[in-house]
Amino acid sequence: MQKLLQVKVALQIQKSAAEVFEAIVNPEKMKNYFISESTGPMKEGKVLVWKFPEFEEEAPVRIDKIEQDKYISFYWDIDEEELLTEIELRPAGNNSTVVHITEKSRQNDEMGIQWLQNNTEGWANFLACLKAYLEYGINLREGGFDFLQK
Repeated sequence: MQKLLQVKVALQIQKSAAEVFEAIVNPEKMKNYFISESTGPMKEGKVLVWKFPEFEEEAPVRIDKIEQDKYISFYWDIDEEELLTEIELRPAGNNSTVVHITEKSRQNDEMGIQWLQNNTEGWANFLACLKAYLEYGINLREGGFDFLQK
């Protein structure tokens, strides 16, 4: 039996779970490190469209479950397949939060391995940008993907 692949990343951010949660669900904050536009805040049952500053594609996002300051899950389409992304916020010492992101799942084949590489890199970048924004007020993403534009 072939094992399914899933992305798993984590990073500690020196902010409270409430501050991290707000930076993820509030599109006005998310614009400072991840997206350029959203059709609304993340709320259970809503379908949003995210736009990214570097790319023309739009990403439809279906919000699944939200637990205030603890958990966010949503589905989005990757290669015409709806995948689940889960974000867990775990309080750590010194008023910090460990953010765990899991995206699942794809077949363990060439396409799945490419997805695993790209999305692991993407979610690690998301966490680094979130940390830089919350801790230092810096938008690390700005200009970071200019080389991909034609």
